[in-house]
Amino acid sequence: MSSRLLKRVGEALYGPRWQSEVARDLEVSDRTVRRWVDGSYDVPDGVYLDLLALCQERVAELDELVEMLPRAAAPKQDSPQ
Repeated sequence: MSSRLLKRVGEALYGPRWQSEVARDLEVSDRTVRRWVDGSYDVPDGVYLDLLALCQERVAELDELVEMLPRAAAPKQDSPQ
């Protein structure tokens, strides 16, 4: 995995302070993630699948919220008194 792809995935999942969050979720040290990003270490192949799973979880959560938000925003019907 290129460091560019790792950075894009990290920022998409966690925003600008993504490295610590990725490290936590992948159960590696912050230093390891920084080494992957700067290219001093190769990103292990299994990290692709771990990041894919994290992305899929986020997509599922967002899909659920996309369905809930229109209902929450809909005008409330007046109930009979």
